[in-house]
Amino acid sequence: MRKIGMGRGAVTAYPRQLESLIRLAEAHARMRLSNVVEELDVNEATRLHKEAIKQSATDPKTGQIDMEILMTGMSASSRAKRAELGKFLIQTLKNANRSFKMNELYDACKEGYKDGFSQIQYEMVLRDLQEENKIVQTSNRHIRLKEA
Repeated sequence: MRKIGMGRGAVTAYPRQLESLIRLAEAHARMRLSNVVEELDVNEATRLHKEAIKQSATDPKTGQIDMEILMTGMSASSRAKRAELGKFLIQTLKNANRSFKMNELYDACKEGYKDGFSQIQYEMVLRDLQEENKIVQTSNRHIRLKEA
């Protein structure tokens, strides 16, 4: 498991993962009708575990294994893009020095942002910025920077 993350940050084995490997090795031994776990059972448990991680933690954009997907539900590349879009949105509001209607701000960001993004991504970034108290959404669906 540690080898998977070498060079991209530490990947550690959590107690639950180790317990899972033990249960897999024991189950494999039982499938062989053995009461004793042998090295071949441990090897198969390790192979199954690695394959499960590959299938569930591979970032579809980079093809790299990203354990953050399992912990947060979002890959590091997606989080970085979301943060970048948030910075761009804040800068758009600062440069305009006014409030925008939600769809107007969306169009302005779509026009000026170098990478594409979806309506859902835009709304998630708006929610993040509101939670961080960086922007305010008024009752008439206008977005503005939060005053200091």
